[in-house]
Amino acid sequence: MKAASRGAGGPGDPINDGSQGWDAYAPFYDWENARTVGRRDVPFWRRIAAAQDGRVLELGCGTGRILIPTARAGAQVVGIDRSPAMLARGRARLKRLQGEGSAALVRGDIRSLPFRGRPGFSLVMAPYGILQSLTREKDLRETLSSVHRVLQRGGVFCIDLVPDLPRWSEYNRRTSLRGSRGRTRVTLVESVRQDRKRRLTIFDHEYVERRGRTRRVHTFSLTFRTL
Repeated sequence: MKAASRGAGGPGDPINDGSQGWDAYAPFYDWENARTVGRRDVPFWRRIAAAQDGRVLELGCGTGRILIPTARAGAQVVGIDRSPAMLARGRARLKRLQGEGSAALVRGDIRSLPFRGRPGFSLVMAPYGILQSLTREKDLRETLSSVHRVLQRGGVFCIDLVPDLPRWSEYNRRTSLRGSRGRTRVTLVESVRQDRKRRLTIFDHEYVERRGRTRRVHTFSLTFRTL
């Protein structure tokens, strides 16, 4: 079984950018991140949110990895994401908060934020490389303009970028992670390709379950940026 579309990888082939394919990835998102980034960046974002008065907006909130602990710390948080499957998992986690914190999840596009009027947001957060999923400069400009529109005067836009541009080596079908997801053993088999003409790093993630009988594929590309 395979899920998610994927490009063939040639110079003219369409490649999913970082904003696509997340519905197929949703069942594995929390499993993978618990074994990679975990909660290492959560205290930073909670401190940033605690220093602001007013509403907080998280771009690309996914299943609520940052949003939920930030809300539990007392911030009034709104999260936006394009993936219905990611948001469904986030809403299920929010139900378990049982009144601890104020949070709302909205389906939408960060390039055209669906928030109108004032007071706007005192803080907009772009954690975990979400801006690197914008592989076209046009998309990045539209996102920055949209953030500017919804920020309060004197508000803060806090972004996560890599300190140095990574030099990813290309490799094919490397086992990156193994572990259990519920009662099912999962193996992540990863491939990395470079499209230097378009400045893309292309990731193929294959999740192998049930001793190889079930395979799901998530292909996406990122453009790494730094200041």
